[in-house]
Amino acid sequence: MIYQLISKETSKLTKKEILKICYLKNIHWKYGIKNQLDWFKNNIRNSDIHNLLFIDKKLIGYTALKKRVFYSKQKKKNYLLFDTLIIHKKFRKKKLSDLLMYFNNEIIRRNNRLAFLICKSSQVNYYLKYNWKKLHNKTFKVYDHKFEKKGMIFNLRKLKYKFFTFLINK
Repeated sequence: MIYQLISKETSKLTKKEILKICYLKNIHWKYGIKNQLDWFKNNIRNSDIHNLLFIDKKLIGYTALKKRVFYSKQKKKNYLLFDTLIIHKKFRKKKLSDLLMYFNNEIIRRNNRLAFLICKSSQVNYYLKYNWKKLHNKTFKVYDHKFEKKGMIFNLRKLKYKFFTFLINK
């Protein structure tokens, strides 16, 4: 088996690659390909980053890193919204998410940005294994998205912010 990890901005994706992403997402979130394509069109920007894991040219893993903004101390800063981690169901429990997560972290570092994700409480320990840090609910707010889940952050480095206001859709 030949593993290949590729990172591309949306503007560099082919229509065939976008369709493969939507097919992979539809295995887990069964909304239909048309709805997946509509979601992609409405929620993904040209500068967003897509991390793709292929085995023998078959897309089996995917993550989106969406370029967004947050505010802290009234200062606007850029961050990457970690979104849609998925491994094809036939390839789960083979440590391939490890490969994709280490790749995601490297891409986040290369972009020299803080990254933020929203997850269920049951997923927190998974992300902790990859050096993500849990944010306490009193230290952040998501301005344009309602959720009752946990927030986590990666690549905080020397930033000394005490409160974050994240924008998901802007």
